[in-house]
Amino acid sequence: MERVIDIQTDGVFLSVHRGFLIADLAGENFGRIALDDIGALIVHAHGVKWSNTVFTRMSERGVPVVICGSNHAPIACIWPLDGHHRQAARMRAQIAAPKPLTKQLWRQVVTAKIRMQAAVLQRYDVEAGGLLRLARTVRSGDPGNIEAQAARRYWKALFGPNFSRDQNADGINSLLNYGYTVLRALVSRAICAAGLHPTIGIFHANSANAFALSDDLMEPYRPLVDMLVRDLVDKGHDRVTPETKQQLASIGTLDLITEIGTSPLSIQTQRFVYSVVTSFEMKVPMLDLPDPSIIATSSVVEEVPHDALGT
Repeated sequence: MERVIDIQTDGVFLSVHRGFLIADLAGENFGRIALDDIGALIVHAHGVKWSNTVFTRMSERGVPVVICGSNHAPIACIWPLDGHHRQAARMRAQIAAPKPLTKQLWRQVVTAKIRMQAAVLQRYDVEAGGLLRLARTVRSGDPGNIEAQAARRYWKALFGPNFSRDQNADGINSLLNYGYTVLRALVSRAICAAGLHPTIGIFHANSANAFALSDDLMEPYRPLVDMLVRDLVDKGHDRVTPETKQQLASIGTLDLITEIGTSPLSIQTQRFVYSVVTSFEMKVPMLDLPDPSIIATSSVVEEVPHDALGT
């Protein structure tokens, strides 16, 4: 199983030797993991030193290297130039996707996200009828910004009337930031593996955002992060610690039940991104979106094995 590796210890030197990522601290071996077992590399610690080979070997495997700021949100990501063998053709289809198609894709993404949010609330016995009604009103391109209307109801219903989603805040917000960082890395890798370009989104179009497509396609899965954070908060963990990082970094291994069987989130995101490729190539929305029923059957990993290179 591919693992999310989080470097959170200051002063670590990262290098590659004989197919392994090696972490040294003060001249002593701190940890190691096979390169082929890495799904994403996330760096939070300050003062980390790198061998250039780390970046080349990660890029050769399509593994994103994510650099995070003090609020645990990503501020940079190293992306490989070489990708899928059909990358050029798929990127051309992505660029040429007609506006009506991308609007329909976005409608489906937003509708799926709101339904997943409703399922999260129902998991905690919170009334979710309002969200389900909103999900039925989403139109092509979401011109009414139903996504934002749903969010205003959702956050206060999930974390209490005094909660406000703020990326720069501590506590629950920092837990959400970290979980979304892991999710963004997983989706970004799936995008790279499918031969799409992360900058060309179906909705997000900020010229300064190099990962607009990643931000678009992670939307239906965000509520899974919210679920994990809520479970952590219910157990008394309301801030980012090494232990809560391990729990959130395990989201890629979260087993989800679908019509074709049970598979981890990391595999499901790959199927979803491939359905986006098919939609671009066929010029018809054919998204393989998550079923909200997976929320009821999902559970947080109680114990996550710890080693020096993270989860």
